[in-house]
Amino acid sequence: MAIRVVTGIVGIALAAFIIQTGGVVYSAAVLLLMLIGWHEYAKAFSSFGKPLAYFSGMLAMLSFWACAWKGNADEFMALSTFWILWTLLQAVFFHRSFSVEQACYSVAGIVYLGFSFSHLILLRFFDTGEMMSTPVGNMDAGCAWLWIALIGTWASDSFAYFAGCTMGHVKLCEAISPKKTVEGLIGGVVGTMASVAALGYALSLPIVYMAVLGFFIALVATVGDLVESAMKRYTGIKDSGNIIPGHGGVWDRFDSVLFVVPFVYYFVQVFTFLNR
Repeated sequence: MAIRVVTGIVGIALAAFIIQTGGVVYSAAVLLLMLIGWHEYAKAFSSFGKPLAYFSGMLAMLSFWACAWKGNADEFMALSTFWILWTLLQAVFFHRSFSVEQACYSVAGIVYLGFSFSHLILLRFFDTGEMMSTPVGNMDAGCAWLWIALIGTWASDSFAYFAGCTMGHVKLCEAISPKKTVEGLIGGVVGTMASVAALGYALSLPIVYMAVLGFFIALVATVGDLVESAMKRYTGIKDSGNIIPGHGGVWDRFDSVLFVVPFVYYFVQVFTFLNR
């Protein structure tokens, strides 16, 4: 537990530095997370006896990152189409050693990890043309919304954990994640709504909008956690890696974020449109 706490504190401090610095430092950090996440995903299926299109996936991550960094939707669509079709075609060209099943697992991982991690770039550099006033000084809108997404995810995880430990009895999805409870989910929803609403107040954003966002963040974060749990259970692994002491791998740590950040990104699009 001590290692987990220390790693968590160091991780939060490092994340704060990288997020606030932005620019190339932030983008390079996201690329590293994408590549490690894909490596862990591919390793999980390889241990299951289903080696994936590893190098195609690595190149796909790199190309998605570049498109998100440059903000080019047309190139993103073109490269996404290419890598998906090329991965499927490998089941034809290399059919003796690479099955359709392996191709489908590969495509699923490329879309799941590549698209989701790319939204960490898209959200951080989302530009509304104005700065947001925060208790720690002015901050560009994309940076503020990224913090809302991350803090909301952490709040969901923390409140769900404590509510589940103290009051949890009814299993939420025992076949996939035996420790998750309905009471934990409710605690996570209530805690996240309060946390995100408080952030909204601090940032002078409509509290009702933010409470609604908190409600959905808690649900989406839980779904993201369950999706990774289902994949780990399917492949027979406990943790995706051990790169983060006490926390497992990158995929373990970002399972909820991979769902929450894209959701928040499109919530911001709607929110910005409604408030013009």
